[in-house]
Amino acid sequence: MIVFGKNVAKEVIANKVKINKVFLTKTFDDRGILDFLEKNNIRRVIIDKKEMDLKYNGNHQGIVLDIEDFKYTNIDEVLDKDFVLLLDHLEDPHNFGAIIRTAEAAGVDAIIIPKNRSVEVNSTVMKVSAGALNNSTIVEVSNLVNTIEKLKKHGFWVYGTDMTNSEVYTDVKYDSKVALVIGAEGPGISKLVREKCDFVVNIPMVGKINSLNASVAAGIIIYEVVRQKSRS
Repeated sequence: MIVFGKNVAKEVIANKVKINKVFLTKTFDDRGILDFLEKNNIRRVIIDKKEMDLKYNGNHQGIVLDIEDFKYTNIDEVLDKDFVLLLDHLEDPHNFGAIIRTAEAAGVDAIIIPKNRSVEVNSTVMKVSAGALNNSTIVEVSNLVNTIEKLKKHGFWVYGTDMTNSEVYTDVKYDSKVALVIGAEGPGISKLVREKCDFVVNIPMVGKINSLNASVAAGIIIYEVVRQKSRS
């Protein structure tokens, strides 16, 4: 996996992620990172800044790392948990990173994403999560509908999010094992996924804009689930 930027590099180092090699510009001058690379005999490749700018849109801060791929958790390892979050083909890595950060802070046990047509863990996700990624369990599955059916067999109640034909999120009880589904930016949750939900909830809005950013919506409902569970 390719990641870039000083903060991401420091996070990779702090969490002892395996680094295959590092690309640096001639002017890169973070002494702490350079000392680590030298001390651990990690291969360094000097690359022209213009070339790096072109390849990474100028957001690299002079360092690009080739690291081991993120290790996803198997779905079977989270079936005994209490609160999981499913992302129905979310595409924005900034939203994904922000959701990981909120979920980790709130104590969500795992985040489940589909393999296809969905954002994966990448440099942007790692950067936006601000360290939360390394303390989070991320599950990647082939089929969300089949996964929901499996979760149900293990005692989960499934709560989808949609503005139409749904209940206000605070009017619903979250007093059992919870699987909360957050839809993609724009289309929301898919028809097949919605059909598998036990409840569909919405966040009331009174402004002229009748939609929320996926990460904001996720945060609001996550903390309602946590609030109710803490009182039960």
